[in-house]
Amino acid sequence: MQRPVLLKTSVVDETFAGVTYHIDGELVPSLTVDLSGEQSIYFEHHILLWKHPEVVISIRAMKGALKRMIAGIQIFVTQASGRGQIAFSRDGAGHVFGMHLAQGQEMHVREHQFLAATGNVEYTFERVKGISNMLLGGTGFFIDKFHAAKGEGILWLHGYGNVFERVLAPGEQIDVEPGGWLYKDLSVKMDTNIQRLSTGLFAGVNLVTNRFTGPGRLGLQSMYVHMATEQ
Repeated sequence: MQRPVLLKTSVVDETFAGVTYHIDGELVPSLTVDLSGEQSIYFEHHILLWKHPEVVISIRAMKGALKRMIAGIQIFVTQASGRGQIAFSRDGAGHVFGMHLAQGQEMHVREHQFLAATGNVEYTFERVKGISNMLLGGTGFFIDKFHAAKGEGILWLHGYGNVFERVLAPGEQIDVEPGGWLYKDLSVKMDTNIQRLSTGLFAGVNLVTNRFTGPGRLGLQSMYVHMATEQ
């Protein structure tokens, strides 16, 4: 069986969808994007590291703002446009990487892992109930959905530890600890698998995993953080 493959940890002068970017560093990597004035990008407001003065910062409203407010997740993201460089970094050891999306392609991402995206990539979300409930006493978690509906785009993500990718064949399955997966293609199906482990003299414990069924790509992170907001 094929093992997951480690994604690149550094990138220099990578260009896609009219945008050039760079990823540097190992323990806490940073993403630098070259803006040419033709394409804007949006990002989580707290990850900005530095920028050139010519880069203009503004607020971008999210679709479904009322639902997002009720759910307790962000209803605005920060947008950057103009000419110059802008850099981002998350306060956590991990792995930053870019995903090149063809027109019409959709990617599903575990909540709190989004870093930035080009302005033409649509950003919505879906609530998944039950999984966090088994782990932390909550009622579920959110999956962010990114759709390149208006042409090619780039999605930048941050994974904790290192990030590996597994390409599943049609019908092929893999079980992953609920905090261990990072992203998946739209074509990959996710279910919850519960196995009861008996201890004989005692009541036993549950082993909970997410079962993913191909075809498509699945991203795995070697370290995970269960956020307090996963309720």
